[in-house]
Amino acid sequence: MPDKILVCKDCNAEFVFTEGEQEFYKERNFQNEPQRCAACRRVKKQQRRFGGNFGFAAGRSGTGNFGGR
Repeated sequence: MPDKILVCKDCNAEFVFTEGEQEFYKERNFQNEPQRCAACRRVKKQQRRFGGNFGFAAGRSGTGNFGGR
């Protein structure tokens, strides 16, 4: 089973789906090949972990004191 060149669905970059990765997918009965490159997978995973918020609401104190008083 040779390496495969795939195209990331998010950034359209080519990435290699190695023979070892293909074996890993086969052993775990994964039905689909990866659709994202490693960089886009990391971003997607972070978005799921943090809800896509990226700390926007984390800076709010909850006191309602936004006027600096």
